Amino acid sequence: MMKVFWIIVAVSTLLSCQSADAVEVAVVEQTVAPITTEVQKVETTTTMDTTIYDFKLPLLEGDSLDLATLKGKYILCVNVASKCGFTGQYKELQALSEQYKDKLVVIGFPSNQFGSQEPGTAEEIATFCERNYGVTFPIAEKADVKGDTRQPIYKWLQSEAKGVGAAQAPKWNFYKYLIGTDGRLIDSYMSITKPLSSKITKHLK
Repeated sequence: MMKVFWIIVAVSTLLSCQSADAVEVAVVEQTVAPITTEVQKVETTTTMDTTIYDFKLPLLEGDSLDLATLKGKYILCVNVASKCGFTGQYKELQALSEQYKDKLVVIGFPSNQFGSQEPGTAEEIATFCERNYGVTFPIAEKADVKGDTRQPIYKWLQSEAKGVGAAQAPKWNFYKYLIGTDGRLIDSYMSITKPLSSKITKHLK
């Protein structure tokens, strides 16, 4: 009888512990869930509230451009390279910049991530752009435009592109993002889309 008694006590204790563990797990799950939801909410709010005007760009020649000074204008962001098959688009980018100078600012973003086609120093890039294409629009400092090392404005651009259902990260050099006068992305365009294409200019008229 004593053996039976101790077996019953042991089983009762085990069941009691399992029940307590289950309760503890349930409490933890209920506590963690609201925290996760809150984090997601904060991230969403930050993304939705951010516009291109919240960024300051370090430029190729050492100074910086506060994009808040461009409020009310369209902005075309293009990742550029000096040794690419699309490099000739610099000519059209300059023409676009001049034709719509009262409405649009073109900004070039040199990057060496596609085929290592922008190997030059800041001075070499600046000289190349001015000497070969008479570029007068702003050129940002050389930096990454895709992956974990991408510069902050490109992280934002790709988040914006996802929001409007456009292709996100640049697929090659001379990929284009057009920003509206409200500081939000209108659309993105593949490298083969020429700067003076009606796909872009229709928004500027």
